[in-house]
Order: sequence, then structure tokens, then C-alpha cells
Amino acid sequence: MKRLYLRIYLGFLAMLAALLAASSLFWWQGPGPRRDRELLRATGILVEAALPAAGAPPEDARRVLARLAGSVDADLALFDPRGAPVASAGGPVPAPEPDRSGSHWIHDRRGPAVALRLDDGRTVVARFPARDRPALAWLGTLGFVGLVLAAAAWPVARGVTRRLERLERRVEALGAGDLATRVEVEGQDEVARLAASFNRAAERIEALVGAQRTLLASASHELRSPLARLRVAAELVADRELGAGIARDVGRLDESVEELLVASRLGLLEATGAHEDVDLLALAAEEAARADGEARGAPVSLRGDPRSLRHLLRNLVENARRHAPGAPVEIEVARDGAGALVRVLDRGPGVDPAERERVFEPFVRGAGASAQGAGLGLALVRLIARHHGGDVSWRAREGGGSSFEVRLAGHPTPASSSAPDPTRPGGSP
Repeated sequence: MKRLYLRIYLGFLAMLAALLAASSLFWWQGPGPRRDRELLRATGILVEAALPAAGAPPEDARRVLARLAGSVDADLALFDPRGAPVASAGGPVPAPEPDRSGSHWIHDRRGPAVALRLDDGRTVVARFPARDRPALAWLGTLGFVGLVLAAAAWPVARGVTRRLERLERRVEALGAGDLATRVEVEGQDEVARLAASFNRAAERIEALVGAQRTLLASASHELRSPLARLRVAAELVADRELGAGIARDVGRLDESVEELLVASRLGLLEATGAHEDVDLLALAAEEAARADGEARGAPVSLRGDPRSLRHLLRNLVENARRHAPGAPVEIEVARDGAGALVRVLDRGPGVDPAERERVFEPFVRGAGASAQGAGLGLALVRLIARHHGGDVSWRAREGGGSSFEVRLAGHPTPASSSAPDPTRPGGSP
């Protein structure tokens, strides 16, 4: 059973069914009527007063029993002190139990009967005919009582787990990136204490992630000015080879800082949810023109962050130019249900199939890749795609080369908790 409240509810119904069964058994076979011993004794005294003396002929006793049976509509029989039948009127009745003293009830297959023990040792057994009480009516009564109790038990069982389900939804929202999610604290029981603990943990997580994002954005921004000065200094170095090496290193650092700034911007977008309509085909055409490439496809518009989507396309285009220098880069844009599919095609050496997922990890370069770049470009592409409710994958292009396929949803969704952090080496995509 996947639902806790259903297990609780069905368990309660099982206990209810057992209670009803036990009550029915007690009603039919239980000792309840035996509490009326005084009434039975008084009835025995009256019957004894109506019967002839113990030594009278059995026919006299039969006539009295017939008159009494007709008056009370019952089957009667008289037994001597040894339990032998003396006279009877009406239908058969069970014999009194010899090991019982005093008046008592007798239960057999035909229904209950009463044995009235007389003071002279004789016993009168009376069985009244069963009244018209059909079993279906009795079962219907039990069923109605069961339904009433079941209906009353449902809100009790459902209320136990309703708050747990709300807590489950908030935990899933927190894991999906909604750090502002909180749980309503209701009551003072264990579930309320659990909800309060969750809220405290969520507040600490939100504060820590916010501080990390602020630090990342600030540090990345502060690095831009020193890098610009280093680039100028590299151009002034007399040794051209040394200056070129310094310029390459500065370029890599500048590229890394740019990737970190984009990543921190995505974090702020997740917190604020600020997005706008983006024309992907127009964006692709601009990036293709920068690289002397070609963009084609259908106009597709979706809500997202134009700056990060432009960075996604630029990273894929630069990756294609790096691995296929001199070959034109092609970008295809197509509708994909409510979202979009973007392909960036090149004629480079491709990717080893064993590394088709690792190339999207931070600081990981495919086998044979050039030393250019910081190893964050494709990781950031995946982060941006997942921020927009999609993902990126690599496929071998027919005729040789690579096809990086980016699927984007029709509306942005928070990045999953498993999305890569480009600032952490070896983080999974």
C-alpha cells in the first residue's frame, strides 16, 4: 500500500469488522440473558403453581401444558428430576442440561430455549417460536452501522496524513530549487515539530545559497578589472612569445569569470523568476552571423532569459569553431511540442561515445580536445538548458562531426537539485 492514510483507514475498518462480528456473536450466543436469573426464577414459581403436583398423572400435566402453550404461543415440556420427559405440548424442545442447577438458557441449532427449574426438582423447558427477524434485516442493520462508522473514520484517517503530504510537496519543491518554500505549522504534535524543523533548515539553506551566489557574483565582477589590466600589460611585453602566452592565459581566466557571472545570474533568476519572451530563431541567426555560420528553421518563441540563452548558443558555436576550424557552423531551430529544439552542427572529429555525458561535466574536456577554454562551456550549456526546463545531449552527425541538441520547455522551471555547479570541479551535470 503506497498511501499511509489508506493503510490506517483499512486497518480501522478491519478492527471495526472484527468488533461487529464479535458483537453479533455475543448477541446470539453470549451470556447476556443469564443476568435475568431472578426473572426466570419468578417465572418458574408461577409455572409450578399452575402445574399439578409431582405425583399427578402425566395427562393432567399435559392438559396444563397445552393450556399454557396456547396462551403464550410456546412449545413446552415437563421433565422429572432425573431428566426424563413427563409431558409435552407443541413441538419438540431440547432436554435440560443435567449438570446445571437453577433456571438457565439452552442453545441448540433451532434457537434458544429456557429451562425453568421448579422447587420440587422437575424442569419445564419452553421454546418460543422465532419472531420474524430475517437475517438480511440484521445484516442490513450491521451494514448501516458499519457505513456510518466508516464515514466518520475517513476524515480522522485522512487528517493524519494530509499534513504529511503537504510537507512532502514542500520537500520536493525545495529539492527542485525553490528555496523560498515553507510549510504551514499546524498543531503541536510530531508533524508540527517536523514542519518547524523543515522551515528552519530551509531558511538556513536559503541563507547559505544566497550568500554563495552573492559572493560568486561579487568575486567574478571584481576579477574583471585586474584581468583587463593584465591583458593590456601582456600586449606591452617586449617578448612577443611570452606576451602571447600571457594573453592566452588571461583570456582563459576572462572566459572562466564570464562563465561564473552567467552561472550567478542564473541563480538570481531562479530566486526572482524574472523572464521574458525570447525569439530563438532570431537569437540563433545573430550568433551564427558572428561566426560566419548559418541559422535556419521555424520561428519559436518561449519565455526565458535572453542573455543566458544567447550565452548557451555562443558557447556551442565557439565549441564547434574550436573543434572544426574553418568549417561553417550550422544552427537549426524547430518546434518541439510546447517548447523548442535547437541543434548546433559541425564537421569536427566528434566525441568518443564513452564520453558523451562527461563532456558536460565542469572542467572536463573530451579526448583530443584542444587546451583552449576553461572546461566550463558545455557544463554551463547544460545548466542553462535545465534552468529552462530542458537538457542538452550530443549525437554523432551523419557524414561525420557533432550535433549538440538542446531541448527547451515552453516555460522556465527551476533547475533540479542535481544540476551541475560550474564552480565545483568534477560536479555531475
